[in-house]
Amino acid sequence: MKDIRVAAVQIEHAAGDKPANLAKITRFVRQAAEQAVAITVFPECCISGYWHLRHLSKDKLVALAELIPTGQSSQHLMGLAQEHDMTIGAGLVEITSEGTLYNTYVVAMPNGEIRRHRKIHCFISEHMQSGDEFTVFDTPHGCRAGVLTCYDNNIGENVRLTVLDGAEVLLAPHQTGGCASKNPHIMGRVTQKLWDNRHQDPQAIEAELRGPKGRGWLMRWLPTRAHDNGIFLIFSNGIGVDDDDIRTGNAMIIDPYGRILAETCTAGDDMVVAELDAALLDQSTGRRWIKTRRPELYGPLAMPTGWEEDTRKVRFDKKGI
Repeated sequence: MKDIRVAAVQIEHAAGDKPANLAKITRFVRQAAEQAVAITVFPECCISGYWHLRHLSKDKLVALAELIPTGQSSQHLMGLAQEHDMTIGAGLVEITSEGTLYNTYVVAMPNGEIRRHRKIHCFISEHMQSGDEFTVFDTPHGCRAGVLTCYDNNIGENVRLTVLDGAEVLLAPHQTGGCASKNPHIMGRVTQKLWDNRHQDPQAIEAELRGPKGRGWLMRWLPTRAHDNGIFLIFSNGIGVDDDDIRTGNAMIIDPYGRILAETCTAGDDMVVAELDAALLDQSTGRRWIKTRRPELYGPLAMPTGWEEDTRKVRFDKKGI
C-alpha cells in the first residue's frame, strides 16, 4: 500500500431528492480535491435518502432506484471521479435488470471502473434484498479497499473476511446513531427540539453527538474493528434529520491500531481528512494476530447454530442493534 489522503463526509440528505443530494456530494468532492484527497467516502443511501425507504411501496422504491453502472447517479459519480482523479463512494437504491432491489454502495474510480457493494444485512424494506458477496478491490491509488455498509460492520466475521481478501482500507458508510434500541446502555433517540435549536445552543446538541447516542456508542466497537484486523477504517455517517430519527454524524478516520486520526462532532454537514501511513499496516497488532490464526479449528464458525435470525426481524421486531 502507498500513503494516501482520504476523507470521511457526514451530510444531511434530503429524502428522495437525488439532485439536491448529488449537488451536496459534488460540493464536498471539490473541497476534498482542494486538499489532494484520493478517496472520499459518503454515507449509506445518501443519494436516495435512507430511513424513509421503510415507508415506500415497491412501486415507489422502483421509481427511486437506479441501474448500476449506467444510472444517472453512478455516471455522475464517475464524472466527478475522473475530473478530480479521486475514488468516490456513495449509497443509493439499486435495481437490477431483473427488477431486484438492493441497498447498494457505489464506488467510482478515476480509471473508469465502478464497483458496488450490496448491503449484506439489509433490513430497511421487505421489498429489498440482502447482498451475498463481499466487496474488495484494488484502487488506482495504490491500496486495496473493501466496503461494508452500516450493519455489515456489526458482524465481526464480515470485517475479518474482508481483510483476509486483502483489504487495507475499509470504506464504512453508515446511517446510524440516535436510534431507538432495546438495550438501555446504547444509543437512544436524539430529540427533534435539540436538533432544531442547534444554532442557538450548539453545546447541547454536540454533547448529544459526543455522548452514548453517538460517539460513545461508536467507541464501544468501531476502533476495535480496525485494531483487531489491522486495517484503516473510514467511517462516514448521516447527520441530522433522517425521517423521524436524528443521525449523529461523528465522521472519523481510524488507523490500524484503533487510533482516531481525524473526527468531527459538528452538528451539521462536515468533512474530515487524514493521511494514511502505509507503514503502520504490517506490524499492527491485528495483522500480527491474524498471522497466528488456526483456521483448522474454526469450522464451527460456518455452521448454523439455530440462533440465526433474519436481520429484519432482529432490527424491527426486537429493536436491537
